Amino acid sequence: MFPSILIVDDSSFIRVLVRRCIEANTAWNVCGEAENGKIAVEKVIQLHPDIVILDLQMPVMDGLETARQITKIAPNTVLLMFTMHKSEQLAQAAKAAGIRDVVSKSDSVTEHLLASLRSMEVGA
Repeated sequence: MFPSILIVDDSSFIRVLVRRCIEANTAWNVCGEAENGKIAVEKVIQLHPDIVILDLQMPVMDGLETARQITKIAPNTVLLMFTMHKSEQLAQAAKAAGIRDVVSKSDSVTEHLLASLRSMEVGA
């Protein structure tokens, strides 16, 4: 069974871009989208995705707080941060919040996002 993915970003353009990238290059299932962290937490409860791709800066609840909440309610869900603000400090904060990897939106999107998703072992 292919992993299910929830895409969380306040930009509908980014959500569509990520969805198209995943759907065009993998057999994985994008089970939903959310425009902020609060909705993301609700969708994790409703949809039970295997992987959640989170933006850092979002209204209502940022990506780090969203990750902390998702980790509490769905500890086996793999979290990936997809952000414009990649740094070593963010990588450390992300890891502490339960995020497995941080990928920069400014890098080659398709290559780096898909490579990061493929390297994740769901349930590990």
